Amino acid sequence: MEARGGCRGLGGVASRGSRVMAAPEEPCGGRAGWEPDREAAGLSGARGRRRRRQARGAAAMLRCGEEIVSGECEEESNGVNLMDFSDEILLHILSYVPCTDLVLNVRRTCRKLATLCLDKSLTHTVLLQKDYKVNKDKVKQLMRDIGKEIYQLNMAGCYWLPSSSIDHITRCKNLVKLNLSGCHLTSLHLSKTLSTLQHLRSLAIDVNPGFDAGQLSSECKATLSRVLELKQTLYTPSYGVVPCCTSLEKLLLYFEILDRSREGFMLSGQLMVGESNVPHYQNLRVFYARLAPGYVNQEVVRLYLAVLSDRTPENLHAFLISAPGSFAETGATKNLLDSMARNVRLDALQLPKAWINGSGLLQHLKFNNPFYFSFSRCTLSGGQLIQRVMNGGKDLKSLTSLNLSGCIHCLAPESLLRKAEDDIDSSILESLVVSCCNLRHLNLSAAHHHSSKNIGNHLCQLLARLKHLLSLALPVCSITDVAANVEKPPMQSNVMPQTLGKKVRIGVQTYSSQKPQSSVFWALMGSLPLLENLEIIGSSFSSAMPRNEPAIRNSLPPCVRAQSVGDSEVAAIGQLTYLQSLTLAQLPNILTGSGLISIGLQCQHLRTLSLANLGMMGNMVYMSALTDMLKRCKCLRDLRLEQPYFSAGAQFFQALSHCSSLQRLCIVSRSGTLQSDAVMSFMASCLEVIMCHMFMGESLTVCKNLQQSIVRRTVGLDKKHEEPRQRRDYQTDICCILCNFTADFTHLPPRSAIICCFQAERPALNVVIFPLLHEDLTEVIRDVPMRHLDEITLFKSRVAEEPPNLWW
Repeated sequence: MEARGGCRGLGGVASRGSRVMAAPEEPCGGRAGWEPDREAAGLSGARGRRRRRQARGAAAMLRCGEEIVSGECEEESNGVNLMDFSDEILLHILSYVPCTDLVLNVRRTCRKLATLCLDKSLTHTVLLQKDYKVNKDKVKQLMRDIGKEIYQLNMAGCYWLPSSSIDHITRCKNLVKLNLSGCHLTSLHLSKTLSTLQHLRSLAIDVNPGFDAGQLSSECKATLSRVLELKQTLYTPSYGVVPCCTSLEKLLLYFEILDRSREGFMLSGQLMVGESNVPHYQNLRVFYARLAPGYVNQEVVRLYLAVLSDRTPENLHAFLISAPGSFAETGATKNLLDSMARNVRLDALQLPKAWINGSGLLQHLKFNNPFYFSFSRCTLSGGQLIQRVMNGGKDLKSLTSLNLSGCIHCLAPESLLRKAEDDIDSSILESLVVSCCNLRHLNLSAAHHHSSKNIGNHLCQLLARLKHLLSLALPVCSITDVAANVEKPPMQSNVMPQTLGKKVRIGVQTYSSQKPQSSVFWALMGSLPLLENLEIIGSSFSSAMPRNEPAIRNSLPPCVRAQSVGDSEVAAIGQLTYLQSLTLAQLPNILTGSGLISIGLQCQHLRTLSLANLGMMGNMVYMSALTDMLKRCKCLRDLRLEQPYFSAGAQFFQALSHCSSLQRLCIVSRSGTLQSDAVMSFMASCLEVIMCHMFMGESLTVCKNLQQSIVRRTVGLDKKHEEPRQRRDYQTDICCILCNFTADFTHLPPRSAIICCFQAERPALNVVIFPLLHEDLTEVIRDVPMRHLDEITLFKSRVAEEPPNLWW
């Protein structure tokens, strides 16, 4: 498939009659993941962007209708009737409306919309993975109405749906792609579902404790034998359904097995009895494995790799293993890599750092037209990178995604005598930029990339040549303007202390910065008009939020060169008109946070915001600017804040209430406090919020009481207004207004009751409020749905983390 900018990736199974293409989620509402072909609809270029904004606006009216005034619709006041548009334009507008709303609500408004809402371009692919208001009844009705028309169904991360909802998928006889990752699924439910899906070619599931492949029926195994793509998330040592998939071409494995059970017993990585069937890899083209921390995960993945080491598939073109920490090479893995060097030519490569460091592997591997490389945490030097991987700096236009996170010597000619803080060799970076001119995703974080004082050789100046970049991750110290830094006097010691000791009282600080025209970072931001994802992370930053270990109590000080990065650099980010995701971590010179206001004003498409350890560690110096920024972030959906001594009070939550699209909130704060009444008011006013995670310095009693209050209040409202919600569908009535139909509203309850009903419609609600430094935090973390844990609760760099289009 092709993503925006022509980015090449690991394409999936082609579907019959498909009129859709892979695309990023659109800002401010809309249908995520898939949309009609923009070129076919004449929606490319600047004119296309304007039309897409108009389409999203019309779609938002179809979904909400809250801007209607005094019973007279907006279309009538402007002399425009939505129903007068051509079918082609209406189909494009409707593509931004969730499928559940189209089928269950919008199509019931008039005959024209009833026909259009069932068009194959809208029902061919059904995405429920982030439709947080869908419930078991809606799933049942949806499958009953359009089940036979669905060819691709994505229910990934629908953790709130009961396993009985999976049974309704049996109505989708023509399914080609099915994603059930994160859903409650037993062996029997899986067997019953797959037995009826004879056309299935792509499948994603979870393998949980208690899974028994022996319970799969012969019909189910016959379906699995035809599956070409499998994504399997393992929570227990098992082969899952891999041995049944004899035709596999793409295998994605996610290992999330914990080393200890809930009772505290150590787990073994040996597979259970009856699961020793040999996987079939002879047709494999893509092998991907991502491991969570823990030795059990390493033991189990070695069993999957043992078969590959005996016979390497001839058509293998992508081999990727993402493993944190130390994952030692064994004799079997060495044989596998030697066989790959002799027999295959790769397009995508990622290996554990221990398999690359100190070996000559890269010198022998052959590459065809590579589009993805990841050498995260490797000690690969710049000389090795250029000579062994990039053929001495020759043309490598096919490469679209490169991850060099934590590769501390990748921009230096040699690594033996070099210190991590030494200046980079600009000629290596220049060779990289010239040979990989089509890069869309570049990650240089978690390293000290210090530019020299030579004019024109700054890292930001060289990266400015990559005009096609969509996502970029940089260390804070790399964006420092070296020439300006030399002229500046050293900072006062009391301005930016990065410790958690005694708070320091500071006076009025005079803030001045170089003019934007002379800043290399300002110039870089101005030269990347397409950038959608930006991460600026301190090279020594580590999150206080744990994965499988206690919370981190101490953090390392920032790099010396990062001391001057502050409000001016943050303001430069406001030039990114199409920015959708922003991460800022360990920027020590944030004095007022004024740059955040610029971002809120100018980056109107911002959907994801993550801020961590900005300014003084012992004092929240940017609260005023943050609240001003949040009032302008109408499209913001995910917000993560990690800041010691953060006070989550009325001022913060009142500002956050202006983020009408907000769905997920995570706050991590050592010694932080919260105001329970403010949290309750926020949850009552922001009806879209389905995730609230707060790990603070409050007592266990305060945290538990607040968590129970939120959950109980939601359930209580649901029961109180159950009858009015069943009697009439308010969304249908609103859509009737838009379509110039007359509706009788005399029987509706008052508006306050409608608000309560909508607030109760949060089946996906997930609330976790817990002391950050409590000894049982890891037990609480293991119960958080993987979708939230992986996407927002845990801090990590996500740029070039995986190949583009790894999964649909």
